[in-house]
Amino acid sequence: MNSLIPLLVAAPLAGAALLLLGGRFFDRFGHWLATALAALSFGFGLALFSDMLGRPAEERAVTKFLYTWIPVNGFQADVSFLVDQLSITFVLLITGVGTLIHLYSVGYMAHDERRRRFFAYLNLFLAAMVLLVIADNYLLLYVGWEGVGLASYLLIGFWQHKPSAATAAKKAFIVNRVGDMGLSIAIMLMFAEFGSFAFGPVFQGAGQASEGKLTAIGLMLLLAACGKSAQVPLQSWLGDAMEGPTPVSALIHAATMVTAGVYLIVRSGAIFNLAPDAQTAVVVVGAVTLLFGAIVGCAKDDIKKALAGSTMSQIGYMILAAGLGPIGYAFAIMHLVTHGFFKAGLFLGAGSVMHGMDDEVNMRHYGGLRKYMPVTFVTFGLGYLAIIGFPGLSGFFSKDKIIEAAFAKGGTEGWILGLCTLVGAAVTAFYMTRVMILTFFGEKRWQPDAEGHDPHPHESPSTMTIPMIVLAFGSVFAGGLFVLNSSFLDWLEPVTGHEEGHSPLSALTVTLLATVCMLAGVVVSYLMYGRSAVPVVPPVGSGLTRAARRDLLQDDFNHAVLVRPGSALAAALVYFDSRGLDGFVNGLAAAIGGISSRLRRIQNGYVRSYALSMFGGTLVLVATTLLMRSV
Repeated sequence: MNSLIPLLVAAPLAGAALLLLGGRFFDRFGHWLATALAALSFGFGLALFSDMLGRPAEERAVTKFLYTWIPVNGFQADVSFLVDQLSITFVLLITGVGTLIHLYSVGYMAHDERRRRFFAYLNLFLAAMVLLVIADNYLLLYVGWEGVGLASYLLIGFWQHKPSAATAAKKAFIVNRVGDMGLSIAIMLMFAEFGSFAFGPVFQGAGQASEGKLTAIGLMLLLAACGKSAQVPLQSWLGDAMEGPTPVSALIHAATMVTAGVYLIVRSGAIFNLAPDAQTAVVVVGAVTLLFGAIVGCAKDDIKKALAGSTMSQIGYMILAAGLGPIGYAFAIMHLVTHGFFKAGLFLGAGSVMHGMDDEVNMRHYGGLRKYMPVTFVTFGLGYLAIIGFPGLSGFFSKDKIIEAAFAKGGTEGWILGLCTLVGAAVTAFYMTRVMILTFFGEKRWQPDAEGHDPHPHESPSTMTIPMIVLAFGSVFAGGLFVLNSSFLDWLEPVTGHEEGHSPLSALTVTLLATVCMLAGVVVSYLMYGRSAVPVVPPVGSGLTRAARRDLLQDDFNHAVLVRPGSALAAALVYFDSRGLDGFVNGLAAAIGGISSRLRRIQNGYVRSYALSMFGGTLVLVATTLLMRSV
């Protein structure tokens, strides 16, 4: 059974290679080949999961050595895989949801001339993400990490004929390079401290390392997580990434790229548990981002950008839970899995709406679509109920557990974090209800295109609706299965550990508070958008609303603090290089050239001139000798 582990990566990687190198031969069926290979990888994951269930908890982790990658004296890097309870959870989520997104893309990209290349990039993304989560050392994880970055760049900028898409891809690539520097530095620090970057030696040696060194490693890992998971302060790329095709948004924002940071922190729990300052930094980043993303989501009229703000916020919940240590590790992963179902469903639903509305993304130009797109309405609606934490659906169970864990932190910190999570729940209900009302309810507000033709909304083909239906089932039932008899906690505990905190509030009280906050957000949103006609042109709004429309001025901040000073520094260095270094070198060369041109005049070819020079030199020598003797 262990021989199946490399095939988890090999299947989608082979698909990417065939579609990219096979040429037009694969144009007619390449999309189905890519989908089949993604499903095959999911099948391998199910087989490994089934085999794992049949073994005792302490024997479920399996390491598969493939070959020695870099054999150097004192430095050895292996291509070796680790499949345990944590990694197989990610494998099943990535390949399962990824396969559904592949199937959805068959219909969504049906008329795109470069469809074969698009599916090759999807397979490449899947292979890199699976490699990231099954690597048994940080260096191999880094290979998957960078592979995900490359594939996301290719997918976000897939429609590169649009300047906005090309710019968004470049922005995502550059911002993520900042985070990637954190991961590379962390790996260097690990090797310097532990002599290895494999999980086993690093985690075993963490107990003997100083807290300062572990804090430095933890902070660098957090920087890496902020880049991949779009957390403050490296969150600016996420909204712009919506320029890619909608299946890309679902793949990046649901089950794969943005969850890599959560995986990295939870996998590195042995380091963070011994570095409380780094752990506190993780909690602060998560708390700030969950509120930041929620506020941004309230003001967006672009349906995909509203969902992108939501993703930022929901990942903030996961990062916050991961920062709580053993109290919250399992709940972070639980919410990650449920989020993979309902957020992928929401993005695919948004793509279905766009498909029926001639690629219109402005929700103020929708209205009343439930009559024309009933399957999309129901599946999107179930995802909406799940994400706001409606009782009984998946988000209700996973988000409530994070809220409980926040309060269980104890003391003033616990109260602050608990209140942040409750406020986030209320704001989530507000902006998601706004999305539902603007899109599916009220009167139609459709606008004619440039040629004067009105859109004709219609339901999407079955290749798009079937994945939406499957994801809707997950949105409804996944959470309940996870909390049944604490099965998910028991499953992850051998890897992540688990501790019960000391919450000042009972679980029932927390559930009631979360439900009240959720209902309050729904009611306020209904009062603002459901009782009167929605203007096609948005009102000016308050200062906070205007700032939220501009992503709370994150780009303005980056330009003021990073881009402009960086440009000024670059200009100064160019000036110093051209006028200083080049000026010195060119001036020295000019001086030598001037001296040589003057000396050249002496070399005129006349013997009498040379004789005169020799006579003059002799006179100088004689005069100097006489002068020295007289002294």
